[in-house]
Amino acid sequence: MDLSSNNQVQNSLFQKMEQVRRRQGKVRDTHITLAHGSGGKAMRDLIDDIFVSNFDNPILSQLEDQASFNLAPLLQQGDRLAFTTDSYVVDPLFFPGSDIGELAINGTVNDLAVSGAKPLYLTCSVILEEGLPVETLRRVAASMKAAAKKAVVQIVTGDTKVVHRGAADKLFINTAGIGIIPRGVSISVHNIQPGDAIIVNGELGNHGAAILIARGELALETNIESDCQSLHSLVETILHACPQVHAMRDATRGGLATVLNEFALSSDVGIRLYEESIPVREEVNGVCEILGLDPLYLANEGKLVVVVSKENTDKILSAMKSHPAGKDACIIGEVITSPPGIVLLKTVFGAERIIDMLVGDQLPRIC
Repeated sequence: MDLSSNNQVQNSLFQKMEQVRRRQGKVRDTHITLAHGSGGKAMRDLIDDIFVSNFDNPILSQLEDQASFNLAPLLQQGDRLAFTTDSYVVDPLFFPGSDIGELAINGTVNDLAVSGAKPLYLTCSVILEEGLPVETLRRVAASMKAAAKKAVVQIVTGDTKVVHRGAADKLFINTAGIGIIPRGVSISVHNIQPGDAIIVNGELGNHGAAILIARGELALETNIESDCQSLHSLVETILHACPQVHAMRDATRGGLATVLNEFALSSDVGIRLYEESIPVREEVNGVCEILGLDPLYLANEGKLVVVVSKENTDKILSAMKSHPAGKDACIIGEVITSPPGIVLLKTVFGAERIIDMLVGDQLPRIC
């Protein structure tokens, strides 16, 4: 069967399932009950009313226990699959600039994108606590729908579980994602070489600071918002300008410091950062000073670290600055030969100190 015929079959199935769903019931309860995870009508109505109605697409509409799709179109886009999974337990569920739903989509998309892959398909599994307001779940699903549309990905399958009151904290989300890596793209920490430049796409620590303030445990008022955003389009811009990127990673839990320590250890090189070049908002620095935190370890949800050869630095930096998600991109350091496995920070006073791997957790449940 050719691709056009197969698409017609899928569209026909989609239309039939659409007619079936219109006959399905709506969720009448105001709060999640154990019945919503029982596998019966209450669960079917919840899935149909909240998830299928938001994530609708020809693959999901078949409502099978798995998603299936043709390999031929995928092979036309690249020669390797990128596959990732993540879980989201952020507290609170809604915070300045974003929420757990958008975070789940963007976080998974970004994990695929930094491998050079084009994100295509996502799964969504939710663990709901008995007593969760249904309206909260609606808001989260709508947010996921908007984020998936913006990232040009489809949520094609999922799962729903309900646990007793007190056995979870309102709502947990697990996602998995599949993307296609184009031919000729090979991004890996093992490509890093002395002389390479370290680039970030903007201010660091905004997400971690926003979550901390949103918890309301401190008498602090700021306008700091999470930097949560999808980075797939920025990565496409970078690779279009120069496919020979050595390494790339999004700086989430553990922040910039953790990513660079992982780079240094995996590639057996040293890294030197320049404090005066690292972009951190004044408000974030202020929060860190009050609480004794280090912004280099604060989480980000829309920042990536790019390692490129010296000869390609200007080309990639220019490409990043041309994109809205990279307009504040800057060089913050360089790869050095020694000491191997160590990240050094050259301070504004000219001294150097070691930036070690994060021990413990500055701020738990930030994603």
